[in-house]
Amino acid sequence: MTVDDPLALGRRTALPDALQVLVREMPRLHWPEHPQFHGLAAFWLDRHLDFRRLNTALAQDLASRLAGNLDPADHARRLARLGGHLLDSLQGHHQIEDAEYFPLMARMDARVAKGFDLLDADHHALDGWLHRFADAANAVLRDAPDAAQHLADLLGGFAGMLERHLEDEEDIVIPLILRSGM
Repeated sequence: MTVDDPLALGRRTALPDALQVLVREMPRLHWPEHPQFHGLAAFWLDRHLDFRRLNTALAQDLASRLAGNLDPADHARRLARLGGHLLDSLQGHHQIEDAEYFPLMARMDARVAKGFDLLDADHHALDGWLHRFADAANAVLRDAPDAAQHLADLLGGFAGMLERHLEDEEDIVIPLILRSGM
């Protein structure tokens, strides 16, 4: 998948219609009442919620620092802890998905098998962002000039990409988990 591809992460605004087949059959609204919800599905959604919360906390901390409402030393401690947690968690989550879950799930329903190629391409795009984030966060920790603003700009762009990926992944994966009883 190339950056110019309309399905590339950062360009697409939704899953293609053909990959929304499972979420149309089993809409999000009904997931929590499904008898299989409280296992892997709930865990998966909880991990995604953690990524969203970490990204929000990092952005809020940066806004506070840039506004002069958060001491740079306090910010550095929070950035090291929260940023490290986000990096480690996302990398670990993607590794287990790519190595274990996605190959298994791609065989479960041929209608969405190509969706796992899309999600894998997302992981590669997000991986590049994770490296840029680590570099930018390290510059903030070194108190380099304009580093906090650069990191804030980077996080702002990442928020939309992360949300698009998480929503699309959930719309493919959660109905498969619920239907299969994984």
